[in-house]
Amino acid sequence: MAEGMEHEPDSGGVAMTLTRPVAVVMERTPLASRWQSDKWEAKGVLPDIFGEAAAPRTLYDDGKRLEVLYPGFEIRLKGEELESYFLNLTSPQPKAFVLVRADDGTPRPACVSLSYARGAGWMDANETVDAVPLPPELHAWVGEFVERYYRPRPKFKRARK
Repeated sequence: MAEGMEHEPDSGGVAMTLTRPVAVVMERTPLASRWQSDKWEAKGVLPDIFGEAAAPRTLYDDGKRLEVLYPGFEIRLKGEELESYFLNLTSPQPKAFVLVRADDGTPRPACVSLSYARGAGWMDANETVDAVPLPPELHAWVGEFVERYYRPRPKFKRARK
């Protein structure tokens, strides 16, 4: 659990941030469309063994389909987002959310989060977000964080007049 642990002041709840390096796999597939020749989308998130200085590397290229690994990203778990991580983990299919931008014309990952709220916020801002299956290593990591620190808010009933 101590991997990438930082303590930072927090106004309520858990005053800690955990970090984990990850890499994103992007896939380009051809489209039969006169408006767009291909489609790029995130296909997966993996623990990063290369580091942030590593360059993207081609994993597969058959002339039609292309897979590229983009290392150098970091997932941050923050105490104030515990409920959002809990909701993600207890959903039928937990996801990692990848923010994708095409600043130079080619879509590339820009950020990765495990927070439902952050992923939804990006979508509300009209960003391109791909939700990919959460790999077992990251599921266990965020699960330990949630199990250790998440406490549901107590439910209360309003008194009727």
